Amino acid sequence: MKTIKFIAASALLACTASTFAHVVLDQPMAMAGSSYRAVFKVAHGCEGLPTTGLAVLIPAGVQGAKPMPKPGWALAVRTDKLAVPYTSHGKTVSEDVTEIRWTAQSKDAALPEAHYDEFILRATLPATAGPLWFKIVQTCDDGSRQGRNEWTQIPAEGVSAKGLKSPAALLQVEPGADPHAHH
Repeated sequence: MKTIKFIAASALLACTASTFAHVVLDQPMAMAGSSYRAVFKVAHGCEGLPTTGLAVLIPAGVQGAKPMPKPGWALAVRTDKLAVPYTSHGKTVSEDVTEIRWTAQSKDAALPEAHYDEFILRATLPATAGPLWFKIVQTCDDGSRQGRNEWTQIPAEGVSAKGLKSPAALLQVEPGADPHAHH
């Protein structure tokens, strides 16, 4: 029953999120502490310009982010020192990925305004439930002019993102399954 409620809530959140945001997550809900495949859906360019770059800022608490390569796109991964190190596979991790950037390597590789595409990364989610906001910067260029969409707005706690012009992509992290529960 819990799974059915989770699926229904995920579908509802996906439908409402896509009505007011232009870069959204394919699966806007996930379980705390789980490995998560973040699929960022890009629905349009910047005021008629093709998308030539996408930068995703990794929220605090998200661990070990790894991008999926895209043919024709260069990858850049920025790491920074962590305020609070964590342990992974018996090793202390003191710096981690904080930004992943995809950049079209040619005009032919750019995402035309009229097309749709996805940019994917994998990471481990925090053990604590709550909203995670992925700030995204979309760059566009047609050779003669440039544009930029900054999907970075985050509403105040407890406030809907519906009124925001350029909301960040929301991932709602749900409490993990009780390890003592019997299925």
